[in-house]
Amino acid sequence: LQYAAADFANLQRIGQREKDLALEKGVMKFAKSILPTLDILPLALKSVPEESLTPNESADRKNLIILHEGLVMLQSNLQKALKENDVEPVDPTGEPFNPDHHEALYQAPIPGKEPGSVLECSKLGYSYKGRVLRAAQVGVVQDTN
Repeated sequence: LQYAAADFANLQRIGQREKDLALEKGVMKFAKSILPTLDILPLALKSVPEESLTPNESADRKNLIILHEGLVMLQSNLQKALKENDVEPVDPTGEPFNPDHHEALYQAPIPGKEPGSVLECSKLGYSYKGRVLRAAQVGVVQDTN
């Protein structure tokens, strides 16, 4: 009887572990699918000149402001949903380059900057529970020697 109870407990643990892994796999797949949308939203928001967001009597201007506010809310809600599911953005600017977490797009010799450090982040990386979901695309400071 004790063996049967132990077997049952083991089966429950295995079943729970498989369920957790399936859930994590689903979250990762879904998160990866919406990252391109999150990449495009800041570009769309930056394409609207700041002076166009000042209210005036024009109906077109009012519609543009409403559209801009909607995009800001969409971006915020997507970021919040990712955070609630343990998906975090990663901006490694200033950190040492790590090929396991970063994708180097270019190298540039920059006097006064630490060689091998991330100069700028062109595309945010994302992590899920500490694991790389997508590597950050970065520029790296090149050694001038």
